[in-house]
Order: sequence, then C-alpha cells, then structure tokens
Amino acid sequence: MLSPAVDAALVGAVVLVTLAVVAVLGFRFSRSYRDLGSDADRATYATLHTVALASEHLRTGLTPGGASKAARHLRGLLRSQALLVTDLNGVLAWDGTSAEPAEVMTVVQEVLSSGRTQIFKRLRLGPVTGGEEGLAEAVLAPIRVNGRVVGTVGAFAPTVSAGLVRATNEVGAWVATQVELAELDSSRTQLMEAEVRALRAQISPHFIYNSLNAIASFINTDPQRARELVVEFADFTRYSFRRHGDFTTVAEELRSIDRYLLLERARFGDRLRVSLQIGPEVLSTVIPFLSLQPLVENAVRHGLDSKDGTGNITITAHDAGAYAVVTVEDDGVGMDPDRLRAVLAGHVDGVHVGLRNVDSRLRQVYGDAHGLIIDTAPGAGTLITLRVPKSQPAHQT
Repeated sequence: MLSPAVDAALVGAVVLVTLAVVAVLGFRFSRSYRDLGSDADRATYATLHTVALASEHLRTGLTPGGASKAARHLRGLLRSQALLVTDLNGVLAWDGTSAEPAEVMTVVQEVLSSGRTQIFKRLRLGPVTGGEEGLAEAVLAPIRVNGRVVGTVGAFAPTVSAGLVRATNEVGAWVATQVELAELDSSRTQLMEAEVRALRAQISPHFIYNSLNAIASFINTDPQRARELVVEFADFTRYSFRRHGDFTTVAEELRSIDRYLLLERARFGDRLRVSLQIGPEVLSTVIPFLSLQPLVENAVRHGLDSKDGTGNITITAHDAGAYAVVTVEDDGVGMDPDRLRAVLAGHVDGVHVGLRNVDSRLRQVYGDAHGLIIDTAPGAGTLITLRVPKSQPAHQT
C-alpha cells in the first residue's frame, strides 16, 4: 500500500496531466477555428454545419418526429424567438421559448391557400419564460414540392425584418428540397419493388406451366420422382414469391437456382448440362433479391430452348478483392448487341425484360458502374457478369 504522501503526489500528477491535455485540446480547437479564416468563413461553416444536422432528420420527409428535431437546428439558424413547421393537416413542430399561438393554424391556412410568403403582426404567444405573455410578429413561408404546397415554415420574432423574411423563404425552399429527396428515395424503393414484382410475373406464366407439365409426365411412370419434383417446385415458388426482404445472399440465390435447374432438367433431360464453379468465400455476399435466377433463366430460354441439341450453362462465383463476381454463360443462339442495348435502355419491350430489370436494380443499388456486363453476338452464346461489393452493412437480408 502506498503512503498518503505518495497518493497525494500521484493525484497531483494526474490533475496536472489532465489540465495539460485539456489545454492542448483547447489550443488545437481554437487554432482549427482560426484556420477557417475570416468571420464570413466561420459563419459559412456554422451555417453549413447546422443545415447538415437538420437534414438528417428530414430524410423520411415531413414527419412529426423528424420535423421536431430539425426545428431545433433551424431556429438557431434563423435566430428567431420560435420556429414553426406544419404540413397540410396541422402543426408538426414548434420550437421556442413559448407556447404556440392559439390562432396559429388560422395564419397557416392563409399561407397554404395563397401559396405565398406572408407576414403576420400582433400574434399573442403563450406564456414565455418568466410567466409573461407577449405579442410577436411572424413570417410564414410555404414548403412547395413539385409545384404543390405541402406545408409551411414560420419564424416568430418581436419584429420581422427583411432579412428574416428572406432567410425564412430560403429555409422553406431548403426543407422542400429535403422532402423532394425523401419522395425520390421512396419512389426508387417503390420502383425496385415493382421490378421485383415484374420478375415474379415473368417467372409465373411459362416456367410454372412447363414445370407442372413436366411433373405431370412422371405421375404414372415415376411417382416418386413426381413427388420430389412437387416439393422442389413448392420450395422454388416459396422463395421466388416471398414478400419480405429486398436482399438475399449468393448462397440463398444459388439454392433457388438449383431447384429451378432441377425442374428444367425434368423437362429437357440430358440436353441441359450445367457446370458450377463457386468460391465458398462469396456465398455470404449480399445481393438484391432475384438478381441471379433471371440470368440463369435467360440462359436456359435463349441458350437451350431456342436451339437444337445440347445446351451448356456455366455458373461461376469468385472473390475479386473487395467484390464478388458472378458469371452466367451459355453456348446458345446469342443476341444481337444493338437490340440488347435497346432492351437494357428500356426502348424496346421484349423477351429480355428480366435482364433489363436486374440491370436497372443493380444500378439503383450500387451505381451505374455495377450494371450487368453482357458479351454476346448472334450464334456465339452469351456471357453475363455481375459484380457487387462484398461489404454492404446498410443492406439486410
């Protein structure tokens, strides 16, 4: 055990070290703040920082929770006594030192109806700090999204200046931009869901009909195999028509493909030959749901169904650094490259709509650099390459 004198010395040393660390951090902070340059530079930084903080809460659009959190930052930006955010139905957020005026929705309705910024005077605020009541002025600006008014932003102050009017207008326009981005994100999600539904619809007409016919052909000659094919068919359709999750894994998609090919072999017999070369390190890679099966179905339909004799399909999946690369190759009739480009661009409707949907979804999720790479020519078969990042923490299966 240390003596009291030693303990005191250690405590003193710790205090000195702590003070030194605080001093160094304070010096660095003040230096970094001075590095911003002029007062105008610092004001610009503060404004951008505040806007960035507010934008995080409006990513899902005009919601009560998001508007309330964003209003705290926006009120500081406007330096107003209080700040109001509404939608078409009522108050979403009120941030300030007093309660919202009783007549607030009356003035909001005037702005919603006119679609113009308006100034209101002698609005009685509720109890302010200290228990008093006071009169205030307000400027309310519409939140206009794609030509329609969806809400308002209002700033309250003892006196509304011309600068506050301009600033409130800018805040209203900025909030409108955030709402537009949220709607765009929602539209992209709906588009992806619609494309998955389109892929499911593409599977159902021809594949289900052919599979049931193949199963029926074994009922009398090989009942055991017919029963096994019914189970595989049920598992395949259960996976393909599931209603949850926009993403799956390479392993899950390959399992579904294996069932699909088992059913197709029942129809084509020895004419269909499949080779798989799968690296185990990419099996857990997350990919968009139904992004591989349509490529294999395309290979069967256009690589085998459209020609005589044997059809060979090769499926590979391997590690390529930060990416997983999957290829589907067939030795079938191939495609005209110009027509394929038109189909992928959405200019031509045709039998390759599955490829277009997969290509579009990959570009939406990972960017244009990650669309399908398709090498083909008439009579030369088709090689389709898909490349996705192995690390995708934002996507859940």
